[in-house]
Amino acid sequence: MFDPVEKLKEFIRHPSVSTDPKFKDGMRGAQAFVTELLGGMGFKVEAIPTPIHPIIWAQRGGDPSWPHVIIYGHYDVQPADPLNLWQTPAFEPTIRGNRLYGRGAADNKGPLLANIAAVASLLEKNPKIPLRLTFLIEGEEEMGSPSFHAFLEKHRDRFRGADFVFLSDTALPTEQQVVITCGLRGLALFDVIVIGPKGDLHSGLHGGVLRNPIQALTEICATLHTPDGRVNVPGFYDEVRDVEPWERAELKKLGADEAAYAKFLGIEAFYTPPGFSPSEAIRFQPTLEFNGIGGGYQGEGTKTVIPSRAFAKISCRLVPNQEPGKIKELVIAAIRARAPTDVKLEFADQHHGDPYIVVPPGRPNTPPNQSPILARAFRATDAAVTEIWGRPPVYLREGGSVPIIADIKRMTGLDSVMFGLFLPEDNLHAPNESFNLDVMRKGSATIEKILAAVAAG
Repeated sequence: MFDPVEKLKEFIRHPSVSTDPKFKDGMRGAQAFVTELLGGMGFKVEAIPTPIHPIIWAQRGGDPSWPHVIIYGHYDVQPADPLNLWQTPAFEPTIRGNRLYGRGAADNKGPLLANIAAVASLLEKNPKIPLRLTFLIEGEEEMGSPSFHAFLEKHRDRFRGADFVFLSDTALPTEQQVVITCGLRGLALFDVIVIGPKGDLHSGLHGGVLRNPIQALTEICATLHTPDGRVNVPGFYDEVRDVEPWERAELKKLGADEAAYAKFLGIEAFYTPPGFSPSEAIRFQPTLEFNGIGGGYQGEGTKTVIPSRAFAKISCRLVPNQEPGKIKELVIAAIRARAPTDVKLEFADQHHGDPYIVVPPGRPNTPPNQSPILARAFRATDAAVTEIWGRPPVYLREGGSVPIIADIKRMTGLDSVMFGLFLPEDNLHAPNESFNLDVMRKGSATIEKILAAVAAG
């Protein structure tokens, strides 16, 4: 059995930034690291080519009657910029207290290592355990998994006979409370570009005779929400799935401290849709956000220019029953209807992903045909978490998105058990990302018990 913390350090040292070609060696190094680690555990490992970064498919076979679990993760990470805000170099892992700092420590190298370590311990104790296992580890999650849909189309047969997907790429509210994620928001992303004159203009010579594209853009953006925080787009909420009473009951178990949450965010007040608390809004409601806006001079000092164009980057987080393509069409139609006639519009489509929801066994709306092994996995997870963490898990939807989970469900029929292992203070996608090593150890022990129980029946 290897030392998971030392292996995590080794993993982080590979700067596997999928979005930047300058990091191709880091991507290759991370892929080779995972391949060698799983191969050393007796798995048959393949690197399946994609147009960008390979997908690792590692199998431990066995009797077809055994349960078959697919464990998902990703070996790519976000860019580390801005580098000057890191206390220690992003790709030189450092332990301070009970935390390991480094880019990818929490998203997703630490949680993935917790899963791999759990499997290694399980197989070391019982090499003949009646359980088929497959690791599915991609290298493009942080860029929207552009190759994953084609992979599923081409390799759908590989999933035949599997029972469920298990992953640890979701969140915990605190290090004492485990959440089993039952839903993920979808995504619809695009850019809007407002175009005015044929080139930038001197604001003294030409100001006052034409509409500034920045003014036009900001006026359009201001119409996309009502003063109370709802998205102001006709039809936007038409398909939103109702919140079930059991979901609200589960959420109450968290005992959310709104004052502490506001302090953590560094805000003076919340701005949520009417009728929803902050904890409810991030799980049960869709959003429309401006992720970036620009136009004109961006440097120091001044440059009195009327820009020829301005842009905004827009993302919508979607809840179950909302369809990304339809929502994108509705928002674009609203923008076109509200744009002044003296500017032109262009739209640049970005990636998207469907929302996902799975209902644990025993709930009023559990599907009658739910897989018995999936139900067994949920019960095993509940028991293992209660034993190791000292309290049962809470079953909640999450505000984030893992679009491939909905893709897997739609194209293979497989549901997922999402056992979160990262915390709000882990600083995902930000400088000084870290992973709580106590959470890693408890998480790995929990996963080992879950898999053992699934095998035992």
